[in-house]
Amino acid sequence: MSKILVLSGSPRKNGNTDLLVEAFKNGIKKNNEIDIISVRDYNINPCIGCNRCFENDGNICIQRDDMPLIYDRMKEADIVVIASPVYFYGISAQLKALVDRFHTPMRNSFNTKKLGLILVGAATIPELFDSILIQYKLIIKFFGLEDIGTVLVSGSKDKGDITENDLKKAYKLGESL
Repeated sequence: MSKILVLSGSPRKNGNTDLLVEAFKNGIKKNNEIDIISVRDYNINPCIGCNRCFENDGNICIQRDDMPLIYDRMKEADIVVIASPVYFYGISAQLKALVDRFHTPMRNSFNTKKLGLILVGAATIPELFDSILIQYKLIIKFFGLEDIGTVLVSGSKDKGDITENDLKKAYKLGESL
């Protein structure tokens, strides 16, 4: 049994990212646990680069926000899936703030062994996801993680633009675990 944590970066409730995350969740086999964190539901400040977390007891950040709740859930996850809309060729600002806060020695207490990626964007150019995929591959390499796969959906701007075929891809990624 795996504990799967989805970090969903959509600020828009019930949008295309949420639909893909739901399809992924529905594909997860019964013997796995899934936990979904929607960043829109948390107060997460961006990292200020002070590095106090490297000095403070327990690696506690000086900022007072909801990140301790995220850290606790990250410690339990075997598999992490990053899900985000793509705004101007990057993940959402809300999700980026959360990811940047993993710049802490606390990350050494995370149990994560595998990483996956679900992205949806409005543009249809072939390079739409390139910059995010480079970061994704660097994170996998740096932490020695296993890549469980990606779901990349372009041409979906408005709520509901997602296709059944796109949802099937997300479902199959979940089913593969």
